[in-house]
Amino acid sequence: MVARTYTVAFEGIDARLVEVQCAVAPGLPSFSIVGLADKAVSEARDRVRSALSSLSIAMPSKRVTVNLSPADMPKEGSHFDLPIALSLLAALDILPQDAVQSTVSLGELSLDGALVAVIGALPAALAASEADCTLLCPAACGPEAAWVDNTCVLGAPTLHRCIQHFTGQSPLAAASPGTVAAPAANKCLRDVKGQERAKRALEIAAAGRHHLLMVGTPGSGKSMLAARLPGILPPLEPEEALETSMIHSLAGLLEEGGISRDRPFRTPHHTASMAAIVGGGRGAKPGEISLAHNGVLFMDEFPEYPRAVLETLRQPIETGDVVVARANAHVKYPCKFMLIAAANPCRCGYLSDPERACARVPACGEEYMGRISGPLMDRFDLRLDVPPVAFSDLDLPASGDTSRQIAARVAGARQIQRDRFADHTGVRANADIEGALLKEVATPVPEGAALLSKAAAHFRLSARSYHRILRVSRTIADLAGSTAVGANHVAEAISYRVAAS
Repeated sequence: MVARTYTVAFEGIDARLVEVQCAVAPGLPSFSIVGLADKAVSEARDRVRSALSSLSIAMPSKRVTVNLSPADMPKEGSHFDLPIALSLLAALDILPQDAVQSTVSLGELSLDGALVAVIGALPAALAASEADCTLLCPAACGPEAAWVDNTCVLGAPTLHRCIQHFTGQSPLAAASPGTVAAPAANKCLRDVKGQERAKRALEIAAAGRHHLLMVGTPGSGKSMLAARLPGILPPLEPEEALETSMIHSLAGLLEEGGISRDRPFRTPHHTASMAAIVGGGRGAKPGEISLAHNGVLFMDEFPEYPRAVLETLRQPIETGDVVVARANAHVKYPCKFMLIAAANPCRCGYLSDPERACARVPACGEEYMGRISGPLMDRFDLRLDVPPVAFSDLDLPASGDTSRQIAARVAGARQIQRDRFADHTGVRANADIEGALLKEVATPVPEGAALLSKAAAHFRLSARSYHRILRVSRTIADLAGSTAVGANHVAEAISYRVAAS
């Protein structure tokens, strides 16, 4: 007799159903797990045996075989403990097989039978919903999984409570969704003295999800400006929040099952490896570009990153997803992020200051910025020179709009874009438009088109640069509430495109 239950294996943010089969047959006492299981899954034998022993349930003196089907799919992680234990208990007729067979479960077992929280409860709940099954998980994962409201999610603290539930002694109550985290207290752009052009560039970048490169001397305020970007970004839409939370669930970043409406703001150090930025390592986990999905990836000291790491950003910036290729699997993660990069003009940082620059000027600046390849530089929609702020300006009263005022304009521009692209799948912001749609919505008036043609010829812009100027022009027009892209909108977009190059 073979007892069956279900769990999941993760391929990127997708959870694939895995059938857990358990057969108890005559033979020498043994406990084997087959089906391309990794070390953590194989070690489940000892955890399950100890957990059952703590409940005074003896392992049978027979041959126990657990098969994880499909057998050619890699199985990784400790969340297979609970489904293996349930299938074994069903094979021993301790649990009703029909009830176990209609359940998708995941959870790690401690040696005393307690259920330990695992990653991936939210994608697992979506898989259970598609299979029309109940999800059984550790109690600590219940609030996270319960955000999927069209499936029954049960959270159990121990294996003993699972047995009581399936035998009808004490049914488990359905888990409730976790709380929506309160908006973070963001810093205000009004605190930044001067740098009005930089503030304007941040507003444009936030309104259209455009990539921005800031180049300036040390202490000019690049990091300070970037740190205030979250304060002007609109909150995540429900669909975006679910996408982002699924990635963070796989990375174990969801605290107590809570979901945040704040857009991610990731700030990796320039010594981060390629696997940390792009994804990979053990289990092909999501990297920083995926953790910044629907949010911001701020890369300070941009030229200091390894060249190979920088070059791997080129394709994800264009496609909005990244494929982590391994010998036995290709894992795909979404990564539609806004890249904000900051850099000094040269290694010493004072290229434009004759009194403080090193003796290798201007060669040191060309070599330092040369670490950013031309194709990668071409992918920045906005390039901005951030000049130093004079000491006398630091004592001046705050000027310019507050982050709340700028956020209102950004939200208005984003709403215009949502309405415009309501019938276009996969297009949420002006940064996503291309092809015929770009020509339809971003073609400037004749004066603007003539200006753009002259600029393209004078600066020898690539086709990619030409199209990115059109996208930025469309965003500037949206911020102004204009249905047409005027010559003034094109001129401002060009001014940001040819700076810091």
